[in-house]
This record gives sequence, structure tokens and C-alpha cells, in this order.
Amino acid sequence: MPDMTATQTLIQARPESRKLGGRDRRPVGQRAIRVIRRLPVWILVAVLLVIVLYPQLWVVLGSFKSQTEFLSNPTWALPEGWDLSNYVQAFTRGNVAVNYRNSLLVTIPSVALILFLGVAAGYALEIMVWRGRNATLLLILGGIMVPGQMILVPLFTTYFRIGITDTLWPMIITYTVMGIPLTTFLMAAYFRTVPREIFEAATVDGCGPLRAFFLLGLPLMRNAILTVALVQFFSVWNDLLIALTFTTSPSLATIQVGLLSLNDEYGSTQYGPLFAAISINIVVLGIIFVFLNKKIMAGLAAGSLKG
Repeated sequence: MPDMTATQTLIQARPESRKLGGRDRRPVGQRAIRVIRRLPVWILVAVLLVIVLYPQLWVVLGSFKSQTEFLSNPTWALPEGWDLSNYVQAFTRGNVAVNYRNSLLVTIPSVALILFLGVAAGYALEIMVWRGRNATLLLILGGIMVPGQMILVPLFTTYFRIGITDTLWPMIITYTVMGIPLTTFLMAAYFRTVPREIFEAATVDGCGPLRAFFLLGLPLMRNAILTVALVQFFSVWNDLLIALTFTTSPSLATIQVGLLSLNDEYGSTQYGPLFAAISINIVVLGIIFVFLNKKIMAGLAAGSLKG
């Protein structure tokens, strides 16, 4: 009996060892096939990464080159040293620090007004029930179809007559007005995904529309608001046309206008300080996007209610 048990154990162990051996070999083949199938996709992604990242890397490396290196060495050559003098010149002689300050003074109030008015409008149009809200939504969406280039000259004339052309207010007002329609449309779509019964229950419990907006609407739309905020932030920060139209003096220039006119600060094209100023802008925006990437994806995928 013990011998039969040992024999049976040996017989049972052999198939299992073969199964284990087969199980070890089969995934290797499957992984190889999977890798071969995904190889074209990986190659395409690698090519796209090179296309996107190489110009930015080239600009950052160029910010450490001297004017002589730009004129005598090949464009793909690495910098001979890691001198920060180009960044110092960009901030001092190039007036980049003032340009960054103006961009912040314009972008932060504009985005804050766009979010507050757009989120409130989306809440009123989608959650509150009142006559004419559909027509009002269509009227607001009509603002998306108006090209910004068409209204710049009338706006400049109006701002000149009011007497605010020597300030940052023309840019703040213009960015706010042009950003509200898209923000209202997006926030109305986000509010549409929230069950209306939540706000009806809050109303039954004695919560008014304004209180429901701050206690329920804003917390539920947190990721969506952050996503819209980043979209509007990048739109305002990277704008050149509006900033160039309403910039009346170098002291009011934003970073994009400052980069455009940086060559004139030296009388000729000084590539080192110019590349240094561009690199600062690229790195700052890149850091913001990387750290908030998950929040952006969560806001774009919003549509389910978290209890």
C-alpha cells in the first residue's frame, strides 16, 4: 500500500510537473506574440515622443550656449559649458521677470472670474428650473461661434474711450468675456451628469439654491472645475493676439509679448537669453501639467457620482 501510494504520487506529480513546465513556457510565447503585436504601437509612441520632446530639449540645451556657439557650432551640438548667464540676462536686461508678473496679474483674475461666472451659469442653466433657460443657453453658446479677431478693434476703441488702455484691465475683461461661453457649456454638461434628486432632496431639507450651489454643486464639480481651470489657464497664459493688441507699453507686456519683443532689447538676436526665457516658460508649464495630470484625467472622465 505504501508503494502504491508512492507510485500514484509519482504518476500524479509527473503530469503536474509537465503542466507547470508548460505553464512556464506558454506565457513566454504569449508574451512574445503580445510584444510583437504591440511593437508598432510602441515605435509610433517613441517617434511621437521624440517629435514632441526633442524641440523642447533642444531649446533647453540651447539656453546654456553662448552667442559664439550658436553661430559657429552645429545646431545639434551640446553646450560647451553650463553657464547660467543667459538666464540672468533674460531676467535683468530682457525684462522677463516683469513679463511673468504681468502674465500672473492677468491670468489669475481672468481664470477666477471665468470659473466663478461659468460655474454659476452652468448651475443655473442645468439645475435650476426657470422659463427661458434653454434659449439663454443657446444665446451663451453663440459666443463660442464669434471669432475673437472680429471684436478686437471695437473693443480697443471702447477701452480707449473709457480710458483704461494704459492698464491690464482690457486684457482681463477680454479674456473673461471670451472664456465664459465655453466654461458655461462645459459646466452645464458636467452638472447634467449629477442626479437631480440630490438637489431636490436638499431643497426639501430647507436648502436654498445659493446654499445648494456652495455646499453641493461646487464639491461635486471639484475635478471638473480643476480641469476647466487648467484649460482656461493655458489658453490665457499662452495667448499672444489679445495681449499684443491691448499692450500699450513694454511695462504691461505679458510673457508671450515679452518673448516676441525680446530681440529688440538687444538690438540683434541674442539666442542665448531668448532660449533661456523660452525654457523657463516651457519648464513652468510642464511642471504644472505633470503634477495635475491625474486631476485633469479625473475631470475629463467625470460622469459618475461618488457618494
